[in-house]
Amino acid sequence: MIVIAQHAPEEAVPVAPSAAAAAVGDAVLAASGVEQVLCFAAGLDYAGRRRLALADLAEAWRLWRLVRALAWLDIKARYRGSVLGPFWLTLSTAVMVFALGILYSTLFRMDLHTYLPFLGLSLVLWNLLQSLVTDGCIGFTVEEATIRSVRMPFSLYAARIVLRNLIVFAHNIAVVVVVFAVFGIWPGLGLLAAVPALALWLIDAFALTLTLGAICARFRDIPPIVASVMQIAFFVSPIIWKPELMRDQAGWLPLNPFYALFEIVRGPLLGTGASALLWGAAVAYSVLLLTISWRLFVRVRGRLAFWV
Repeated sequence: MIVIAQHAPEEAVPVAPSAAAAAVGDAVLAASGVEQVLCFAAGLDYAGRRRLALADLAEAWRLWRLVRALAWLDIKARYRGSVLGPFWLTLSTAVMVFALGILYSTLFRMDLHTYLPFLGLSLVLWNLLQSLVTDGCIGFTVEEATIRSVRMPFSLYAARIVLRNLIVFAHNIAVVVVVFAVFGIWPGLGLLAAVPALALWLIDAFALTLTLGAICARFRDIPPIVASVMQIAFFVSPIIWKPELMRDQAGWLPLNPFYALFEIVRGPLLGTGASALLWGAAVAYSVLLLTISWRLFVRVRGRLAFWV
């Protein structure tokens, strides 16, 4: 550990790399009233990296007002000069829901009264997930200039992406409300049951953007691969088709993480509920994602500024 402490404009005192020497040096600096202006740490063990990662998360939490301001600024910049603003995305989602609803209800021979609310809710949730994945892949690389010129916690960039997409998601909720109102569907207490599921989505969204941002900053070939995987996942997951179409094979669906995470939100809102098996699968997938995200962030946080 090297500490550069400013005694005078031309003086600097290096402290020995051992932990004991560093502690003694910090105590001396504190007692003498000398201001520590720069601190470099090399060869940290896992505990040291974890401490810095926790400090990064705590700093991002403390700067929540900045996160909110930056997310809102992103929305205003994206739709600058537009009359409807984010509601253009809401309008396009509504058109897609009604067009695909009529088409696939005919192809799958399903009742439009039950299929269209399912499709509308599924597409709105999928648009949120797709936007989080897309923005997460470039979350650090597009902020190259800021990362290299302004000292801010890296987790703040992930929180900014999540909040920005939540704002857009809130606009798209209007599509679901209109569809439910047209077909006379009222979730009732299902709204309360969906709250913990949405909270789980929020935690997973932060972990996902943090993970993808770090990996894609290091390996620039990952974003196209992720886009291809998401396109495949859209068709193999029950997004535009209902799980009942699997018939005897429906028992394998909880092995699909997309199905488990979607169904714990859709089930309560559509009145079908979510089984303990689905909740267990969703929580298990979330714990796995959080574990991977945390260990990766602890390991590579100090290198992100050199990767972007």
